[in-house]
Amino acid sequence: MTMRTPTQSTRVLIRLTIAAALSVFPGSRLAASCSAGRVFEPCGFSFSSSGHGFSRAVNAVQVNPALAAAASFFGLPQLFNAQAASQQDQSQRDQEQQQRDRDQQARDREQERRDRDQEKRNAEQARLDRQQELYDRGREALDEARYARAEKNFAELSQLKGTQTDAALYWLAYVENRQGKRDAALATIAELKSSYPQSRWRKDAEALEIEMRQNSGRPVSPDSQSDEDLKVLALQGIMNNDPAKGIPMVEKYLASAADPKDKSKALFLLVQSGSPQAQETLAKIARGQSNPELQRKAVEYLGMTGGKASAKLLAEIYKGASDPDVKHAILRAYMIAGDREDLANLARSETDPDLKRDAIRQIGLVGGKAELESLYQSEHSTEIKKDIIQALFLSGDSTRLAQLALSEKNPELRKTAIRNLGLLGAKDPSLQSIYDKETDRSVKEEVLNAYFIGGNASGLVAIAKSEKDPELKKAAVSKLALMNSKEGNEYLMDLLQK
Repeated sequence: MTMRTPTQSTRVLIRLTIAAALSVFPGSRLAASCSAGRVFEPCGFSFSSSGHGFSRAVNAVQVNPALAAAASFFGLPQLFNAQAASQQDQSQRDQEQQQRDRDQQARDREQERRDRDQEKRNAEQARLDRQQELYDRGREALDEARYARAEKNFAELSQLKGTQTDAALYWLAYVENRQGKRDAALATIAELKSSYPQSRWRKDAEALEIEMRQNSGRPVSPDSQSDEDLKVLALQGIMNNDPAKGIPMVEKYLASAADPKDKSKALFLLVQSGSPQAQETLAKIARGQSNPELQRKAVEYLGMTGGKASAKLLAEIYKGASDPDVKHAILRAYMIAGDREDLANLARSETDPDLKRDAIRQIGLVGGKAELESLYQSEHSTEIKKDIIQALFLSGDSTRLAQLALSEKNPELRKTAIRNLGLLGAKDPSLQSIYDKETDRSVKEEVLNAYFIGGNASGLVAIAKSEKDPELKKAAVSKLALMNSKEGNEYLMDLLQK
């Protein structure tokens, strides 16, 4: 342990102790070992700037009877003890500071790790978003018969080697065929079959291949689309007159290489029929006995039919599904059916953050205010609570948003509630009360933003007139300057005339 250099008063007392010991015990080993010229350094110890001399002095007093008796007379044991305690306290503080430094370094390393992980997640999300964007653009171009543009999007998507590559290859072959590029289309189908032998797009690709080989040598007819329309109309007529005969024909049509829009129309014929056989066929497709795109469309139609049977089937499909897109489609189907109860149950039990957020959003879209309140009370994650607040906005629950803006202890959640109040129009009178009671500057700024977003110039004028903080007042005035409102302009004119 490093000892501190003793103070001048301590040195004086030690000198007196040594002198007293020499006079009381002239024949002791202390007297023999100390010379008249080195009375300040008896028995080999001295007082240096390093403090080691004081440490040796303390030790000498503890082992030398003469010094111990003299030290006791002058009260040096208490002085030494106090000095030692002070040194121990300092050592303890130094150790605690070192521990705090280590803890901070550990926190910094952990934050750096989280930042790196977040960067990776952001990069992965950007990659997935790009893939979805290409798929959506390709399907949109296909629906609009812009085959060259669709080909470009699906070709790029197929090169990204993501989760939608097999779908991209199928649609690439489809549009290549529509443009008369049969050899390229057949090569693309071969790639799909060899690279993704278990793909659910394989059957559709094989149906397209068969059709292409049957039509080999025949040019693509510009009237083929109208031919497909006639087929769908024919199927509709048969389904209306003889469902037992029509259902197998619809199933065959759905397994063909027909245009996706026409397949959706044929699938809807099953919904319109309402017969048990038609509903069973629809259920099979919804369970995944077709390509993923047609499955999602079948799930959507189940939501449109509604009822307990459809809700039960959707729950079974959701539980057994591994494709997140299918699960998202089921959540939307619940929303279409207005099924708040099943949505709330999934919002509670779902562990996937994206699916959980989607379930909460769908509850907001169907106006499930009570379900959202229950979820908010039981939720611990700040981020998920923000999603619930956003869903409250979707449900139009301004009353609950105002309550959270006033009473929520978490400033981030208060700001989220205030922001969504602004999106609802910021006419709620509680915003002024929130501003007046608030002590967090960032929350006050959020109220100003809410007034601005909601176009509430009168609220901003009231704050600008009463606010004593120059920066907040300036913020309110700057927003008024951008709004071009009558009340705001009048206040700005008043400022100029002062």
